[in-house]
Amino acid sequence: MYRFFHDKPRLNNYLHLHFLVFIAGFTAILGELITIKAIPLVWYRMVIASILMFIYIKAAKVKLKIALKSLFRLSVAGIIIALHWITFFGAIEESNISIALAMFSTGAFFASFIEPIIYKRTIIWYEILFGVIVIIGVFIITQSEIKYLTGILLGISSAFFSSLFAVLNGKFLTQHTATVISFYEFLSGVLFISIYILFFGEGFSLDFFNLYISDFGYLFILASICTAYAFIASIYVMKLISPYTVVLTYNLEPVYGIIMAIILFPEKEQMSVSFYYGAIMIIATVIINGILKNTRKLKRKHS
Repeated sequence: MYRFFHDKPRLNNYLHLHFLVFIAGFTAILGELITIKAIPLVWYRMVIASILMFIYIKAAKVKLKIALKSLFRLSVAGIIIALHWITFFGAIEESNISIALAMFSTGAFFASFIEPIIYKRTIIWYEILFGVIVIIGVFIITQSEIKYLTGILLGISSAFFSSLFAVLNGKFLTQHTATVISFYEFLSGVLFISIYILFFGEGFSLDFFNLYISDFGYLFILASICTAYAFIASIYVMKLISPYTVVLTYNLEPVYGIIMAIILFPEKEQMSVSFYYGAIMIIATVIINGILKNTRKLKRKHS
């Protein structure tokens, strides 16, 4: 313990990692503060992040040339991440931050079934058990907070899209750099939402671009610090800290987010006792699942 706190580079990396997890949780806070609806919010987020990512690519001289087949796959992933963000911020609109983050934690449950399909592996027995526990946790929350049913359903949808996106991205990283993947995904997300707004939404009217100064400020923080910076920084941290520690620490995102929400919005975030029982069940299951999965990986490496 003494060596850890006196090993400044190592300590700084761990503090940086927790700062990134804090930023991830703070995304939900920004979703509450921004007054525009979920779809234009995500459009602005992806547009600003794409511009910032392009500036980084030019500065770092990253090559953007990829095969047409890869571009199509990344475009599909971009649509999925756009749907994840839209449903996530939609869940906050229809309920509150605590509900959205608690439901977002169910992503590990979805990943347990999506990953075996994508990577063609058998389902691990404890993943089924954990899946049942997660369903019980969601049921407890739904029973006690039925007035937020729409938000709960959007939050669960967000978790599904997030898990699908994460599993697909795992395959893409074997072929392309993370920066290139992210850039094309952001662009395709912008195109997808733009088409939706033009043909099914209210279009790009003057009102669409008429934002409060506070909204623009929050959007810029969301796109720059919580998206572009967090993405690049997380890649850097993963090179210095074990994937096990990174994955396990990111599971604390809902915890950080819910604590911040209770402090900043005490009236709106006041939930029933049953909600916290259900949320603790879900989050604890996700953390235990992360520990067991990474323990299995370590055993395989040493066997």
